[in-house]
Amino acid sequence: MAAVSRDFTVATFVVHEQKVLLLWHRKLAMWLPPGGHIEPGELPDEAAVREVREEAGLEVVLTSQPALPPIPGPRQLARPEGIQLERIGPDHEHIDLIYFARPADPTALRPVANDEVERVGWYGRADLDLIPLTAEVRTWVEKALAAAAERE
Repeated sequence: MAAVSRDFTVATFVVHEQKVLLLWHRKLAMWLPPGGHIEPGELPDEAAVREVREEAGLEVVLTSQPALPPIPGPRQLARPEGIQLERIGPDHEHIDLIYFARPADPTALRPVANDEVERVGWYGRADLDLIPLTAEVRTWVEKALAAAAERE
């Protein structure tokens, strides 16, 4: 049996005014949150923010909180809302860290498309039935929207 290679990746569900930022990924031909590989030497928190900037042109602040409050000693990183293993191919998997975020500046909501992304938009609960989402993405969207509503 061939060895399975694994990469660490992030997915960031950004919520503003009870709408979630989703993008149509050209290569994968599906609606997804911004996300991608964690680069060598990069912290997962940094990757989660960077991927939103690169794929949607938007600066964000993670709302996923550390497990402990600030204490002297080790730096506390944002705790992922979830960690899942996704099979990408017969011998490759992604360990996907899921984060929630909000726009750093709500007046700067100008997501833009790029080479990877064909469309970017904000979608509320009423819109979710109008776009083809996988069950997994839809479940995370619902969790992100619920978490944002609790913070408001």
